[in-house]
Amino acid sequence: MLDYYKSPREQQLITWTSLTEEDAVPLAYFFRNYKEMPAIEQKALALSHGKVLDIGCGTGSHSLYLQNEKGLTVSGLDSSFGAAKIAKERGVNQVFHRSILDFTEGSFDTLLLMMNGLGVAKNFQGILPLLTHLKSLLAPQGQILLDSSDLIYLFEEEEQDDLCNAGTYYGELDFGIGYKEETEVFPWLYLDFEHLSQAAKMASLNCEKRLDGPNHDYLARLSLA
Repeated sequence: MLDYYKSPREQQLITWTSLTEEDAVPLAYFFRNYKEMPAIEQKALALSHGKVLDIGCGTGSHSLYLQNEKGLTVSGLDSSFGAAKIAKERGVNQVFHRSILDFTEGSFDTLLLMMNGLGVAKNFQGILPLLTHLKSLLAPQGQILLDSSDLIYLFEEEEQDDLCNAGTYYGELDFGIGYKEETEVFPWLYLDFEHLSQAAKMASLNCEKRLDGPNHDYLARLSLA
């Protein structure tokens, strides 16, 4: 991202998972404007209000729209030093370089987790602790806006019944990224809406689906019960 920010060219990030083949993602995608964003992201931005914490803000594209176009008070947060640096240089007023699980400052009307921000839970067992922590950051009328995907479509129909009896959740996978000569692989989670609803209930949060995307993805809104 820093390479692209300093000298925009046709650089690509290579991504893959333990369930999918390699895919090339143009680094320009991480600097997209509102019109270039998918409908789920546009809907989430439309629903955002009040004091906002943009979790996993990346280069700040969502934060900048909310701050500059909607006039909201926005804080960006990212565990990547490079991403946080870019977001700050692009004009996001307040940026924290930290993991969300280590963040405890203040309360917010909107917590925004785009691009499958739930993945930071790493696995199915991590969902409830993550939601409980996010709940602690909410103002009395606050909301959590997040998107994720149901990966059941990646499996053959005859495999899907077996998945229900498997020892691990089918949305748990290894996610890999590569750029130039560098690669990194880390645990990541995609969660279907039914299991999200169950976890939200356990965390005493209301959960509603606000939009279905074209690629088995969805936008959900969680609020205090």
